[in-house]
Amino acid sequence: METSYWSPAIIRYKRACLFWAMLLLLTPVATKGQQAGSRTIVTPRMRVIVDNDFSGDPDGLFQLAHLLLSPSVEIRAIIGSHLRVGDGFDNSSTQADNAAKKARELLQVMAIKSPIPVMAGSNTGMSNDSTSVKSEAVTFIINEALRTDTQLPLYVLCGAGLTEIASAILKMPQIAEKLTLIWIGGPEYADLALPPPNYSALEYNLNIDLSAARVIFNRSKLPIWQVPRNAYRQALLPYSLLLTKIKPRGRVGAYLSNTLEDLMTRLQRYKLAIGETYILGDSPLVLLTALQSSFEADPSSSIYTLKLAPRINAQGGYEYNPAGRPIRVYTQLDIQLMFTDFFAKLELLNP
Repeated sequence: METSYWSPAIIRYKRACLFWAMLLLLTPVATKGQQAGSRTIVTPRMRVIVDNDFSGDPDGLFQLAHLLLSPSVEIRAIIGSHLRVGDGFDNSSTQADNAAKKARELLQVMAIKSPIPVMAGSNTGMSNDSTSVKSEAVTFIINEALRTDTQLPLYVLCGAGLTEIASAILKMPQIAEKLTLIWIGGPEYADLALPPPNYSALEYNLNIDLSAARVIFNRSKLPIWQVPRNAYRQALLPYSLLLTKIKPRGRVGAYLSNTLEDLMTRLQRYKLAIGETYILGDSPLVLLTALQSSFEADPSSSIYTLKLAPRINAQGGYEYNPAGRPIRVYTQLDIQLMFTDFFAKLELLNP
C-alpha cells in the first residue's frame, strides 16, 4: 500500500480547487455582443463594419441595436454616413457627423462598454465615379480588409449610400477580394419584381450617392449581396408589435420606439398618413449576417437569385452587362426569424 504524504485536510482542499477550476472551464462566458450580463456560448464568427445614415430614417438605429445584441458578429467599426443634399430627415451640411452622434447616443443608451470605434464618413457624396472622398472611415475599411491576423470573414454592411466603400475600392482595388458588401438599396430588377405604386425612378439609397454605386457595380470586382427595394420593403413592423414587443423593453426599447413615434407624429403634421406598419428596411443586414445557418453558414432561410452585376447608368437604371460578375440579389427575406430574434434579444436584455 502506498503511503500518502498529504494530510486529509490538504487533500480536501486540492479536490475543492480542482472542482472549482473545472466549473469555471465549463461555464459559458458572456460575449460583448450579448448585454445585461447574460451568459452565452455563442462567439463571433464574422467581422462587420456598419455604415448607415443614422441621422435619417430611424430603421438604421433599429438595425444597429439588433446587431449590437448579436454575439455571433464582431463589430469592428460603426460609420455614420451622409444622406442626399436637402434630405427631409436631415437637411444640414453635417449629416455624417450627426449620424455618428446618433450612433454614439444609442451606444450610451444600451450601456455598451466595448470600445467600438464610431466615426463619421464624408458629409458629401463623390463628385464623380473616379474620385474618392477622404475620411477616417475610408482608411479604416482599407486597413481592416488588409488584416492578416484573423481568419474571420469581413462584411461591410451599408444601409444607405456607398460613398465610403466605393472610395476605399478606388483607393485600393485589391481589397475587393477580402470582403463582402451587403447593400440595402437599388430599384427592382424588371425580371424579378414590379416597383411599388407611385415609385421613385431613382431608388432612395441609390440616390444618396449615384456615383459611388456606379463605382461598385460598374468598376469593381467586389462581391455583392444586394437587397433591392422589393426585398427590403418586406420588413414590415406593425405598430402593434412596436407597442407590445419593443417599447416595454427598458431604456433601449423606449428609445427606439420614441424615434419611430416622433417620426410618425411629424408626418401627421404634414397630413401624411403611413398606416400602422413601418418598413425597417435596414434590419435585413442583421438577418443576412448574425442569423446565418449553423453548419455550412449562409442566410439559408432567405431566397436570392444570382445575376450578372448590371451596369448602373447616369440615370440610376440597370443596364445588362454580359461581362458582369455574379452577385446575389435577394428576393425573399425570412422576416419572421429576423423580428422574433430581435424581440427575444430585447427581452433577454430587459427580462
